[in-house]
Amino acid sequence: MENSFLNFVIEHLFQFLSYTAFANMTFGHLIMILVGLVFIYLAVAKEFEPMLLLPIGFGMIVGNIAFAPGLKIGIYEDGSVLNYLYFGVAQGVYPPLIFLGIGAMTDFSSLISNPKLILIGAAAQVGIFAAYAIALALGFSSAEAGAIGIIGGADGPTAIFLSSKLAPDLMGAIAVSAYSYMALVPVIQPPIMRLLTNSKERTIKMKPPREVSKTERVIFPIIGILLTCLIVPSGLPLLGMLFFGNLLKESMVTKRLADAARGPIVDTVTILIGLTVGASTQATTFLTPKSLGIFALGAFSFVIATFCGVIFVKFLNLFLKEGNKINPLIGNAGVSAVPDSARVSQVVGQEYDKSNHLLMHAMGANVAGVIGSAVAAGVLLSFLG
Repeated sequence: MENSFLNFVIEHLFQFLSYTAFANMTFGHLIMILVGLVFIYLAVAKEFEPMLLLPIGFGMIVGNIAFAPGLKIGIYEDGSVLNYLYFGVAQGVYPPLIFLGIGAMTDFSSLISNPKLILIGAAAQVGIFAAYAIALALGFSSAEAGAIGIIGGADGPTAIFLSSKLAPDLMGAIAVSAYSYMALVPVIQPPIMRLLTNSKERTIKMKPPREVSKTERVIFPIIGILLTCLIVPSGLPLLGMLFFGNLLKESMVTKRLADAARGPIVDTVTILIGLTVGASTQATTFLTPKSLGIFALGAFSFVIATFCGVIFVKFLNLFLKEGNKINPLIGNAGVSAVPDSARVSQVVGQEYDKSNHLLMHAMGANVAGVIGSAVAAGVLLSFLG
């Protein structure tokens, strides 16, 4: 009797232990949990994009708590709560809502006052197509290469949107890579900017942006959606929401809607997108040679985008008169990392001249980069989708 009871206890104890994370943990799970902790450290201690890295880092921990198959708790298991939350990422629902919030909090006045800045945003997108070409050469399919290349735009929502359409199985690696490089903008970009400019160029002072009327600000999103989406209709989910959010802000008659778009809506979606993207890095599906290749190609794409933005401004200055020249230090802001790359332009510029204020000019290039990366995603989706 005692032996049978003891056997019963031991049998069920082992059964219980088989369901614990300790029994199902692999070395890969431990690696990803450590990466998650690094992300949290960077967010809390270094304040690198905490709104993004903190949810992603915690999501990595959540996604790599190992479990026995069949419990319906994993992000890739049909019917689990995490799988339902991940639906917004997998089907590209969350990114347009992020763009709605970006539009509602963005002031396009600097771009409207100096339309030349949109060329910087266009030039920075070269990194996307360079990475696309190299990914093709390395053996990725055309759809996978397109999804990987968009990392160069330094735009997490756009990367998620495009990869959900072109390469769903690589979406976790692409999204984490894009957000990682967004967070590392203050680390990656300044050395490139210093390398490509001389002391005279770094101290170029630009004329203050002219005053932009309310009429111009209201008309801009309407003209913006017509010009971009009539040419690239596949960019409509992102560009349509971006310009709609901006119209809510600039019309001044829908303050409650604009406040909701740039406040509760974008905050809620940021939490969901960060947590589920982090959880999608489940070691059993995430740790592959392709993932490592994506991180390397993403870094290359981002560096080339920054390089092209700065070099293009130097080229443009060859055709501009003295007094109208553009400081090349705002060329880095042609990527879509709003507003961090614009802040980098300001910080690096003030290292060489404390009285030089580049932030507003850099913001013009920065918001041009947002539009440019969404257009580039639409172009890739048109040809590869």
